[in-house]
Amino acid sequence: MRALGFCYLVTVGFFALAIATADQARLHDAMNMAGEAGEHRIDDDLLRPVLAFVRLLDEKIFDPPRPHVVIALPPPGPDDMRIAARAHVPPRGPVRLIDRPRPPPDLTEPVFIAPDLPQFEIEEDTDTGRAAASGEGLRATPARLQVKARLEQSLTPELRKHFDLFLFVSKGARGAAAQRLYVFRKENSGDLILIYDWAASTGRERYEISPQGKRAFTATPGGLYQLDPKRMYRRYQSRAWNGPMPYAMFFDWEQRGVLSGVAIHGTVGSGIAKLGRRASAGCVHISLPNAKRLFDLIRRDYGGRVPRFVYDRNSNATSNQGELMHDAGGDVVMGEGYRVLIDVEDLSAAHGVAQLY
Repeated sequence: MRALGFCYLVTVGFFALAIATADQARLHDAMNMAGEAGEHRIDDDLLRPVLAFVRLLDEKIFDPPRPHVVIALPPPGPDDMRIAARAHVPPRGPVRLIDRPRPPPDLTEPVFIAPDLPQFEIEEDTDTGRAAASGEGLRATPARLQVKARLEQSLTPELRKHFDLFLFVSKGARGAAAQRLYVFRKENSGDLILIYDWAASTGRERYEISPQGKRAFTATPGGLYQLDPKRMYRRYQSRAWNGPMPYAMFFDWEQRGVLSGVAIHGTVGSGIAKLGRRASAGCVHISLPNAKRLFDLIRRDYGGRVPRFVYDRNSNATSNQGELMHDAGGDVVMGEGYRVLIDVEDLSAAHGVAQLY
C-alpha cells in the first residue's frame, strides 16, 4: 500500500510538473476542443431526442392532423365551367391612353333626367270645356248624381241664397266619387249645374313628421268653408312642407286663433301621378291647368259681398258647420270676399247609394 501510494504521488507530481512546463496556448486550445466535443456529444445524444419527443407530443395533443375529405367529381362535360377555368387566355399587354383611338364625336342631343314627372295632365272628360263655355252641365252619372244630392242636403236656404259657386271635395278613400273635386254653378233658377269634375288628392289621414320636425296629422278637415280673400296666390311656397303651391286658395278658417294652412292648389311633379288617391298633407290638390282655370274663374266672376261664418271668441275658432253670423236685427252679417262655398266630405260608396233613393 505504501508502494502504491508512493507511485500515485510520483505520478501526480510528474503530471503537475508537465502542466507547469507545457505551452499554455496549446493547453488552452486542447481544453476548448475537448469542451466543444463534449457539447456536441450531449446535443446529439441527449437534447435532440428530448426535443423531438416534446414536438411529437405537442402535435398530437394541441395540433392534431386534420382529416382530408376527398370528393369525387364527375368528368367535365363540354359546357362545364371547369374547362373554361382551365382555358388558356393569352396575355394582354398594357394599353396606354395615348395608344387608344379617339371616340367619334357625339352629335346627339344631351339627355337630362327630369327630377319629377312632366307638368301636364290630359283632360279626363271631353265635355268639360264645352260645358263651362256653353252653360250646359256635364253628363249625368251615378257618382255625379250622388255628389249633387249630398251637396244639396248640406245647404241651408241661407247658404244657397248667398253663394253662387259650390266646390264639393270628396275625400273618401274608395268609391266612384272618391278623391275628386266637383264644381257646381248656381243658375238663375236656383238649380245647381255641374260644370267641372276633376281628379283630386286630399290628406293622407295619418300622423307624420314634417320637414320642420313637427308632428302633424295630415288630414283634410271636413265641413263647410269659405275662401280667404286675403290669401289667394298665383305662386306660393309651403313653409311647413317645403313644397310649391301654385294657384293657392286658402280656406277662411281659424282654429285656436291660428289661420288654417289648408288650401286648394295645383300640384306638379310626382303629385300629378297621385291624383285620385290620398296623397297630400291636408290641402286639396288638383292638376296645374285645372287649378289655374278655377283660380281665374273665381277671381274674375265670383267676387262680392258674402255672409260671414260664426266666430267663437271663447275658443278663437271659426265655425265650419255652415252657421252664419247675424246682427241684432236678425240679418246676415256680410263682408267682402268670394261667393264660393266649399263642402268637404268623406263620401263613401255605401253612403252615396243611400242618397240616390
